[in-house]
Amino acid sequence: MGDGHRRSAARDDYLVSGVGLGLRRVHFESLADQIPESIQFMEVAPENWIDVGGKGGKQFRSIAERVPLVCHGLALNIGGLAPLDELLLGRIKQFLNTHQVRYYSDHLSYCADHGHLYDLLPIPFTDDAIHHVAGRIRRVQEILERRIAIENISSYAAPGQEIDEIQFINGVVEEADCLLHLDVNNIYVNSINHRFDAAEFLKAMPGHRIAYAHIAGHFCRSEDLRIDTHGADVIAPVWDLLDLAYREFGVFPTLLERDFDVPTLDVMVLEVEKIREHQSRWRPTQHDADLKQSAQVV
Repeated sequence: MGDGHRRSAARDDYLVSGVGLGLRRVHFESLADQIPESIQFMEVAPENWIDVGGKGGKQFRSIAERVPLVCHGLALNIGGLAPLDELLLGRIKQFLNTHQVRYYSDHLSYCADHGHLYDLLPIPFTDDAIHHVAGRIRRVQEILERRIAIENISSYAAPGQEIDEIQFINGVVEEADCLLHLDVNNIYVNSINHRFDAAEFLKAMPGHRIAYAHIAGHFCRSEDLRIDTHGADVIAPVWDLLDLAYREFGVFPTLLERDFDVPTLDVMVLEVEKIREHQSRWRPTQHDADLKQSAQVV
């Protein structure tokens, strides 16, 4: 790291640390005896595990007892017009408390309209939508009795847009006083699909609100269209964007997503280790710590 690079001081109040991996059933047997040291937390969708019993439930509970968990929801429908599903939120709250889940996040999108749509659809970027979404987030936080994190989504259209996406994201998290679930790959995908500068967008994100981040691979449909599949290795421009995020905001917990064409655990760990390598480039050295302590003494 050159002297010309700006480094923000890393926060020390994250509820997880290091590198995480999304928990997938295909890895249960590999995780049965030991969780690799490089995996410091794991992520699940609570909707997939609430009230699950039998062998799968037992395997899940065994893993949950041995590694910190975060939850990334799929069905909050935070941008929808239908009333919040408070029955589901009550069940999620119980799940979070039972498994001592560190963070709960969901998507800055809508996914239901008189029934689930099974897709994460973009919310119109308007001032009215900011107030609508922020109010629903505040209600979710009231029910769950915790701050939640909201993830910036990938998208392929921007219906009803009146303001920039970055204005919309910042407006929502400030008004709702919630956390940010930063998806680095989604910024890159959207920068291609919507033709904006990914670096400038990233630098405008509310880094002080980051809970943890996602990094993933995607599918290149064409030069001007990327599909967020979570079904491939992370590509070089996304790694570069992650480095920029660490430079701007300090090192934050980062989780590798892989939902399709999931390789064996030992192959996944190779990419987990690569995240650790990138984090190590931006972690303060002992020399930095000594300088900080000397400044405090003075």
